[in-house]
Formats: sequence, C-alpha cells, structure tokens
Amino acid sequence: MNIRLPELPPSAPSAARDIPSALRQAHPRTRLILGVVGIVVALAIVWYLINAFTAPPARVIPPPPVRAADVVRHDVTAYEQTIGTIIANATVNVTALVDGQLESAAFTEGQMVKKGDILFRLDPRPFEAALAQAKATMARDAASLASAQNDAKRYSILAKMGAASASQRDQFVAQAKALAATVQADKAAVDTAQLNLQYAVIVSPVDGKTGPILIQPGNIIKANDNTNPLVTITQIHPVKVSFFLPQSDLPRIQERMAAGDLIANVQVHNAGQTQESAKVDFVGNAVSATTGTIELRATFPNADNKLVPGQVVDVGVALNQFRNALVVPHDAVNVGPNGRYVYGVVDGKAVFVPVTVLHDDNTHATVEGKLTPGEPVITDGQLRVVPGKPVDILRRNTQGGGKSAAQ
Repeated sequence: MNIRLPELPPSAPSAARDIPSALRQAHPRTRLILGVVGIVVALAIVWYLINAFTAPPARVIPPPPVRAADVVRHDVTAYEQTIGTIIANATVNVTALVDGQLESAAFTEGQMVKKGDILFRLDPRPFEAALAQAKATMARDAASLASAQNDAKRYSILAKMGAASASQRDQFVAQAKALAATVQADKAAVDTAQLNLQYAVIVSPVDGKTGPILIQPGNIIKANDNTNPLVTITQIHPVKVSFFLPQSDLPRIQERMAAGDLIANVQVHNAGQTQESAKVDFVGNAVSATTGTIELRATFPNADNKLVPGQVVDVGVALNQFRNALVVPHDAVNVGPNGRYVYGVVDGKAVFVPVTVLHDDNTHATVEGKLTPGEPVITDGQLRVVPGKPVDILRRNTQGGGKSAAQ
C-alpha cells in the first residue's frame, strides 16, 4: 500500500516541509499504521460533525402510574390502642379447715363448679366420735344441773323457814349456776364438734373453674395450710381485662367516665379474631411514677369462655369523636421536611396538599387540610410524582377512607 503525501507550499515552515521527506524515508509498515490512524481520525471527525448538526428526536416521558383513593367525610371514633391482660374476677386457694386424712375428691380437674359443690371429703369418723363425746358430756352435765337446781330451790325454802343457814343456801345456788355455765360450755363444744364434722366435707366457696388437684386423696392434711392448697378455683364468669394508658389521656378518660360512655374493645388472637366490648368500670387511683401510666379495667361476662386469665389481648379505648371529618387511606399521607402532606389529583395533575393528621389507626387517617370529599388522593407511586405534572391513575378506590375508619 502506497500513500502519497501532498506537497507543502513554499511558505510552510522548514520543519513542516521536512516531515513529508521524513515520512518517505520511513519504513512501509510505519507509513501503513499512520495511514490507518489518519483514516480513523477522519471518520471520527465526520461522525462528530454529523451528530453535532443533526437534532435528536424529542423524548416523550409518560406520566408516572399511580393508585388513588377518594377522600370521604364522615364521623370517626378515635381509639387508643394498647395491650391488656385478662385477670380472673376471683382466685381462691381451697384449704381444709380441720386436720384429717383426705379421703376422696368429688370433681375432675378443670371442671366448672358452683358455689357449695362438694370438692373433697375427709375421713369423718374422728369428727363423729368427737361429736358423740361432746353430746354425752353435755347430757351428763345437764343432769347434774337439774339436780343442783332442785337442791338450790329446797335450801332456799329451808333458809326461809330457818331450817338451813344462809351459807348453805348460797352454796347450793352457786353450784347450780356453775353447772348451768358448764352446760353452756358443753353446748358450745357440741356445736364445735358438729361444725368440724361439717368441715370434713370441703365445698367450693365460689363459682369457677378448678385447676389441678395439688394434694391427692390418702394424704394427711393440716388445717388452714395456705402454702399447700388442695386446689385453686378461678372465677371466670365474669373476667376483667386490665390495661394501662398514658397519663396524657387522663383528662379524656375522666370526661368519658363521667359521661358513662368509656368503652373498651378487646380483640382476641384466635382463628375468628373475636372482638368484644364492655364499659370501663375501674380507673386507678394513682399514676405510676415508673411508667407514667394509669390502670383501667373493664368487666366482660365471658359466657363463651373465650377469655382466659393471664391471656394477652389487644385493647382499644374510644377517647375521641371527630364529627364530619375528612378521612383518607393511611398510605396517602406522606412526611416531608415541613410536615405531612398528600398528593391530590385535579384535572389529571398532581397537587401538593399539606395536611394535619388528627388520628391515624394505621389503616385510615383523619386529617385537616384543603381537600374535597370525592377528590382522589394518591396512595401508591408517590416517589415519581412531581407537583403540577400529569399522573396516570391505574386504579382508583372510590370508597376512600371507608366506614371502617370509624370502627
């Protein structure tokens, strides 16, 4: 491949005129490389000039796709959410009132019992013998009392006739009175023995559900042994739910309690997500210095036995009522450097609307702002939205905040 270099004009510098001669004297391979480089450079210059003077086609950016929901207006009840614990209305440790041998149990573990139902029986024979002995002693002393009273009457008559001294009369009268007191003591002993015999049959003091039998029949038990109860009975009709709210809610709690409409809603974590409601009937008399909370309790009938003492439940307490409020989905509310806002859609374009959130239950938000019922607000796709620019609504929920926001 031969490359012919053009001649330079005479006016060119001598150094430049020496370049062609130097190239001619160069090796053919060197001239080939230089020629290829020159062609590449020329092509690059041509490509640059073509792109520089040819305008690219305008790029059309489609509006961002979003999902929206309508703003709605209705009454909203604001609930304070917390965790509560189910507690029994009463818990009783059943113990024996007399010493003896446990003979039998008259119930099965976990059974529902009524007040007065028989739970245990002690061996009654020692108590029957003690009762018989007390009755015999009372009969003997009653006979002695009758004799002493007759003697006292006789000596009183003789003393009046002068046949007996006053000292003898007083002696027999005192003896009769002493025996009368003895008979009274014997009667009390009989009552005690009778009571002990009754205590040999242990009955339930309350309605409730029994726990496990802690001392089995055959054991010798002690009276009033609170450290070793026979069984524990838990009263579960009704039960109470105990929960705590911050002291900042105390004015609203007191206001609602005074009006008699402080309601607690309890949701149980089971297959059916059971929810029950009851009035709050107890507010603690002191705020905890450690947690800054105050205890509240509500009583539930628990007829279906779904609430079990010790169970943890979700509790919602209605503290505020917003009348004719604006409600939007929770996902429509965004947080910016200047506060919270939503994107409305007017004539197909996004509109930046600052709002004040009055209540948010993580599903719906009750807000104040320049929003109109029926106006769509963006709930998904906000990151690509530019205020004043068009948006493409893929799906629009016309139910908006929905009535569930008032639940």
